[in-house]
Amino acid sequence: MPTIYPLIMGRRAMIATEHYLSAAAGARIFACGGNAIDAAIAATFVEGVVNPHMHTIGGEAPMLIYSASARRVVAINGNMMAPARATIAHYRALGLELIPGAGLLAAGVPAAFDALVTALRDFGTRSLADVLEPALQLASDGIPMHEGLSGDPDLPDEAVAGAGASLRNNAKRFLTKWPSSGRVYLPDGKVPMPGSVLKNPALANFFKRVLDSESSAKNRGRESGLDAARDRFYRGDIARDIVAWSDASGGLLGADDLAHFTTRAESPASADYRGVTVFKCGPWSQGPVFLQQLKLLEGFDLAAMGHNSADYIHTVIEAAKLSFADREAYYGDPEFIDVPLDALLSDRYAAIRRDLIDAAQASMEQRPGDPIAMRAMRAAPTSGARPWGGGTIHVTAADRDGNMIAVTASGGWIPSSPVIDALGFPLGTRMQTFYLDERHPNALMPGKRPRTTLSPSLAMRKGEPYLAFGTPGGDQQDQWTLQFFLNVVDFAMDLQAAIEAPKFSTPHFPSTFYPHDNRPGVLRIEDRVPANVRDALAARGHKIEVRPSWSEGRVLGVQINTQTGVLAGGADPRGQAAPVMPAQVIGW
Repeated sequence: MPTIYPLIMGRRAMIATEHYLSAAAGARIFACGGNAIDAAIAATFVEGVVNPHMHTIGGEAPMLIYSASARRVVAINGNMMAPARATIAHYRALGLELIPGAGLLAAGVPAAFDALVTALRDFGTRSLADVLEPALQLASDGIPMHEGLSGDPDLPDEAVAGAGASLRNNAKRFLTKWPSSGRVYLPDGKVPMPGSVLKNPALANFFKRVLDSESSAKNRGRESGLDAARDRFYRGDIARDIVAWSDASGGLLGADDLAHFTTRAESPASADYRGVTVFKCGPWSQGPVFLQQLKLLEGFDLAAMGHNSADYIHTVIEAAKLSFADREAYYGDPEFIDVPLDALLSDRYAAIRRDLIDAAQASMEQRPGDPIAMRAMRAAPTSGARPWGGGTIHVTAADRDGNMIAVTASGGWIPSSPVIDALGFPLGTRMQTFYLDERHPNALMPGKRPRTTLSPSLAMRKGEPYLAFGTPGGDQQDQWTLQFFLNVVDFAMDLQAAIEAPKFSTPHFPSTFYPHDNRPGVLRIEDRVPANVRDALAARGHKIEVRPSWSEGRVLGVQINTQTGVLAGGADPRGQAAPVMPAQVIGW
């Protein structure tokens, strides 16, 4: 099928990112001899400078890495942690039934810096100075302002409220409530025009501080230098800056919370599907829901149904409803709760749940199962809906040695938390995803990591590296990437065609984000899917919401053909909100 973007191919290196400057940063690292992990980390640091409405270093960075030398897949748990003072009783004493979606009451220990440095130390080859240089240069010298960040200057005033996370949409808050953010992002009290230059000297100075620590320890070796940079962030003067800011702004972070924080490198969850092994982060993320969907769908002949036919879309959506119901009932930080993941991913449980899919009727229920007793369903309540407008970035890369990495970084959004004056970035607000209900698997507890929507993906075929991919999109991530994957595996599309094909999603299940509402039976579907298919789905009971042609997804992916040595990369022409910076792929 014809595509808007070409499929990019090369033999040495491949990187796909949200912004062309981050892709260029990764390419620079490749050109200097770095591997895929080095390049992706450099690109992720740059994303935090050029797309701060979608991610900054104050947020989170879960990732999956295939190490060619070790021949294994590792999950990096780059998720934030709740402070010791963050208890359900504390929020209830404040009269709160939910953790707020913005501000310091939702701020946990920032995880992205530790995750990126851990990955660099254990799987990269370059120094922190090498991979941080592009981000440092952009923070110091300035980034060219783009419309995805500034907002459309021609947008009518009455439409600004619907313009997402742009500076224009948040200008009033920055000027009246969060002056530290206004000083960085609204120079002279005005929204910067596209093409103007925006500097962040405090962020540049933060980068210099961690690099000074690395340099002071470099005589003890590369790893010691990286550990020194991490130590300054979590136990030194940078940690003190974070705690002082939190205290002054009503937050709950303490020095011990940062000092005791560590990033966990873990064995990933996995499942086989038609000869491909897919790896996801553990149930502290929503990642296993991708695998549960695969286990249900492998019992159907999707190819025979036809791509994006009414039968196909109905089957995929109904499988999503069942899988996400289990996510809500069972997923949480496995350090604090017993998640029955083996049972949830078992063939027997999938067969029991598969029988609940009615080929003629859309379900309106929330139906988590019982993987311990191997029972099919139990009822769960539903509620009204309210949209949430956050942002996320994805970076994925591969190299000729077979290394692959998928990083889905988010949090530390400038629309959700004020910039720390001394550091130039805000703290993340992902604690909003916790429940203040002790019975919930994602209930708040001190030291617990909130279940996150951030869900990178990696796949192997015949024991060899094959695919690395991901997308922004909150609860929709593991719906959009699932369709991309099925397009490749079941419908034999190339990477770019699989990304660009029309997509769909459902908000049927409770949202991860504040205030955790849902929209039972709703099916959002791009208008490129023919009207007769949409009508057939409506006849089965789906509540159809027709979406613009290029609105469902933001998938990025890389692929390795180990037989030919050819690397491929694809990027999505869709945007998270209009206008956006087009995604970028660089390969050679």
